[in-house]
Amino acid sequence: MSLPKNMPIPSDNETWVIETGDVIIQKKARDGLESLTPWEHLVYCLWVADYGMRNAGDLDSAADVYAKYHSEGRRLSITLSLQLTNAAFKLSKAKLEQEYFERFKAMCDELRGAEPN
Repeated sequence: MSLPKNMPIPSDNETWVIETGDVIIQKKARDGLESLTPWEHLVYCLWVADYGMRNAGDLDSAADVYAKYHSEGRRLSITLSLQLTNAAFKLSKAKLEQEYFERFKAMCDELRGAEPN
């Protein structure tokens, strides 16, 4: 099995997205998407994008999981004033695919720093 182009070795941030995403996915499944806080919803959007990029090497499968991940990621990152995350979600799908792994750490660091107590 070959890794998608430019995909780095798994990191602490990748583990964080998977584990935090799992908790959020369980909440979403139990209580519905509307039960998620804006921060949780944004992490879910990142999880969806990450799922697509790490499993298929593109964002087509991300849209199959949650069609609004890109527009909601952009909207929620503005709502939460997360500039680095917004800069990524403002990119076109093709450009985000190209730059995803380069921007991943900054997005995770920013989101982790914005996590409500």
